[in-house]
Amino acid sequence: MTSAFDAFEAGGVIAYPTEAVFGLGCDPDNEQAVQKLLDIKQRPIEKGLILLASNYSQLLPYIDDSKIPQDKRFTVLSRWPNGITQVLPCTPTTPKWLTGKFSTLAVRVTDQPDVVELCKQTNKPIVSTSANLTGEPPAKTWQEVEHALGDRVDFIVKGETLGFNQPSTIIDGLTGDVFRT
Repeated sequence: MTSAFDAFEAGGVIAYPTEAVFGLGCDPDNEQAVQKLLDIKQRPIEKGLILLASNYSQLLPYIDDSKIPQDKRFTVLSRWPNGITQVLPCTPTTPKWLTGKFSTLAVRVTDQPDVVELCKQTNKPIVSTSANLTGEPPAKTWQEVEHALGDRVDFIVKGETLGFNQPSTIIDGLTGDVFRT
């Protein structure tokens, strides 16, 4: 593949920088691409995945915006862009290959330039899970990705993370309860 966009469009798995670590991602609407990503990670589908977007509107096909109470809306939206992943109610049509065993979906709006550019090119979010085998530490540079997973992914974005110290905090977007710090 010659670009992240080409790999995304062809149903490939892309490694790319996020806020703190490298992520693995693909087209969230392509079940075969998501299954390939899960196979690479050795991750069970039941755990669900994160969607990473350049703006909130890209998440609307997956998030049930009507279930976000008016009094919570400002709080939810004001947490982005940042290294905060929010678990929000999903639409009835959101694929189980994204939600796993849940009726919610983990989502994040980022300002990492490489991700923003790809999401703008595709006009949709990208699946996001750390670039590593389950149980191994996540890669922090494209060189680490190339060494550990280079023969398994279709394209590696040779950019840099935003320099955050740890992967995103995961919270319930409506209650603020913390799932992962």
